[in-house]
Amino acid sequence: MSGHRTARILIYTHRWLGAAIGVLFIIWFLSGIVMIYARMPALDPIERLARLPAITPDTIRADPPDLDGEISRFTIGSLEGRPIYRITSGGRTRLAFADTGDDVPPVDAEQALRIARAFVGTASVRYEARLTDADQWTFDVRRLVPLHRIAVDDEAGTRLYVAAAGGEVVGKTTASGRRWGALGAVMHWLYFTPLRRNASLWSNTIIWVSMAGTIMCIAGLAWGVWRLAPVRGYRLRDPRQWTPYSAWMRWHHYLGLIFGITTLMWVFSGLLSMDPWNWSPGTAATRDQRQRLAGGPMRVLDLSAARIRHAVAAFTPRLAKEIEIVRFRGRYYASAAEGIVSFDEPQLGVAAQLPPDLVVGAARVVLPDVPIDGMQWMDDYDAYYYDRSHRRSLPVLRVRYGDAQRTWLYLDPRHGTIARKEERLSRLNRWLYHGFHSLDFPFLYYRRPLWDLVVITCSVGGLLLSVTTLTAAWRRMRRGVRRLSASR
Repeated sequence: MSGHRTARILIYTHRWLGAAIGVLFIIWFLSGIVMIYARMPALDPIERLARLPAITPDTIRADPPDLDGEISRFTIGSLEGRPIYRITSGGRTRLAFADTGDDVPPVDAEQALRIARAFVGTASVRYEARLTDADQWTFDVRRLVPLHRIAVDDEAGTRLYVAAAGGEVVGKTTASGRRWGALGAVMHWLYFTPLRRNASLWSNTIIWVSMAGTIMCIAGLAWGVWRLAPVRGYRLRDPRQWTPYSAWMRWHHYLGLIFGITTLMWVFSGLLSMDPWNWSPGTAATRDQRQRLAGGPMRVLDLSAARIRHAVAAFTPRLAKEIEIVRFRGRYYASAAEGIVSFDEPQLGVAAQLPPDLVVGAARVVLPDVPIDGMQWMDDYDAYYYDRSHRRSLPVLRVRYGDAQRTWLYLDPRHGTIARKEERLSRLNRWLYHGFHSLDFPFLYYRRPLWDLVVITCSVGGLLLSVTTLTAAWRRMRRGVRRLSASR
């Protein structure tokens, strides 16, 4: 391919893709700055747990219902003072009262109002709507519809979302959260309700637009370097310049050379956030790994009301508000925010975590035929298991295996689970996606406001780069219209 033809391909690819999606890039940069300080409005898990009523052990009198199939989750909560079992099997959740064994009927509007009043501690609530599909703020809990939307008459403009199945408060927004969410996350993720309701269309839209943006940035960078002449320069009306362009295009050329890499980095990592073509393995433990850690499937027949009652009573005097029943190496435990209780020895009370030697032994049975390259107890986060808000459970046992995938497992002794799984490709994806998109590199991520300054500077640079693209595109389109009019 001749140099002239290559140049034409680069310049026209960059020019027309920039004209087509330049506005979207401006939206992404502006909304990205907003998202540094305001995310999608949601109910804080700590607030949700704090507002739940405590579970009274003496009210647990009925055995949990027997279900066909493998139980993937078993929790105990309460609904207006009555304990309830929530048992998930085969992707479906069965709810039953733990005091009578009866199935929990759907929550109606009047009951949803009572739940909302108890949650916020005020009688000033009013019913707004029954949602049979997610609205703008509930796509993360869409699987729980139908939902009751309740408005709270407070200065914050609070709205609560109560699940019809089980009566849990699963969402909360405020007027400020909705406003900043619309300017930030909704615009950045293209979370427009009609588009988001068609999950496949939304996903493909993000993927293909990001691919077009990636190609545009690569073409622009290649052309920008090609046309840069720092030695011989270009003689224009002004003194000798490094670029052949003038006015807005000169700014676009220089901004592209400075901020083109970060712009390419962000749009490419945004593409990877959609996991196109499922190239990266997930970070959740596999079913086989979970089963080996549990020591077999969880069976309702092993969990009588008496055993559950004794385990719940062990949390006295600080009663638990929500309990998850887990199986760990063949034994059952009740896990809650207050700690963990053994079903076999409830008289020992609440422990902060499982015994370390028991967890170390579990590491050898999860992947029994795979050599272990190393184990380490972590009291702080590493580059793959981390959380700026410090809400992820610690300590954890990190186990590195010598299999073909170079698997790492993070075992959580506080909850008796595998908190995270990492493989060679998922670790690569962590840097290509999270590293490039959020700049969550260890040397920078926890150093605020330095991190803010770097992200905002690169965002403003990308914003100016995008604006100069549209300015040039608008001028070309206007000249084209004039020529067309003149020819006619």
